[in-house]
Amino acid sequence: MKKLFALLLSTILLLSLAACTTADDEPMVTEDADATEETMETIKVGLSISTLNNPFFVSLADGAQAAADAGNVELTIVDANDDVAKQINDIEDLVSKNVSVLIVNAVDSDAVASTVQTAMDDGIQVIAVDRAVNGVEVAAQIASDNVAGAKLATEYLVELVGENAQVIELQGVPGASATNDRGEGFHAIADTQLDVVASQTANFNRAEGLTVMENLLQANPDVKGVFAHNDEMALGAMEAIEASGKDIKVIGFDATDDALASIEAKEMSATVQQQPDLMGQTAVETAIKLANGEAIEASIPVEVKLVK
Repeated sequence: MKKLFALLLSTILLLSLAACTTADDEPMVTEDADATEETMETIKVGLSISTLNNPFFVSLADGAQAAADAGNVELTIVDANDDVAKQINDIEDLVSKNVSVLIVNAVDSDAVASTVQTAMDDGIQVIAVDRAVNGVEVAAQIASDNVAGAKLATEYLVELVGENAQVIELQGVPGASATNDRGEGFHAIADTQLDVVASQTANFNRAEGLTVMENLLQANPDVKGVFAHNDEMALGAMEAIEASGKDIKVIGFDATDDALASIEAKEMSATVQQQPDLMGQTAVETAIKLANGEAIEASIPVEVKLVK
């Protein structure tokens, strides 16, 4: 009788252990594997950038890539070389690659609008960074306050050269929202407190800034100050001014490394500091939120300040 009882007890214990093993192991492994697979799904993002022949936009691209590396994002960056036609082709190519989110740094804020709208019609969410896409309701606009930054620069220029002094404005790429906004901020102050003798484009380019400034100095020998829509043009203008031997105050915009070094050397007078790497980082982080269906702000400002 004792042997029979012991046998029955052993059988019950074995059955209990088998049941526990089945209940605890198999379902948990399957659920964890599914969750990991879902979490690791890669988000495809395209970044169409106006030019990588400018340290500011190189920093923006670097910030975007760093955020992509940290966020499991497959980021494709294409360089438009400041060519609107190429940027339109680049955007169409990114759309054909089925990116989930498209980030656009426009060469011309008007010219790319219809292509961006077509991408949105195809179900791709779009973020504009640094420059707007005019006439299109993109998911988010990430940019510095260019109007406020230009006002800061121009107010300081008035302090340096005095009211009613002759000044020159070097404008960026025509049609770019940064050009429009910085021009608006400049003229809001300059048109009532300074004598703007020339406003001419140098296309955000250092070499053009040099050439344009050389020509403008010949036509305007009494000029006392320059506001350039970016540091590259400001640095080009500085070369022309130094060659002329004149004492002319120059203020730029972007706070690139070269501009900051020039200010430290008491050459350029000031610049407006943006944070292009933070803009690129914010653009990719916002793209991740969009791809995951999270709510975002339509306008995301990035702080600027005057460096002198």
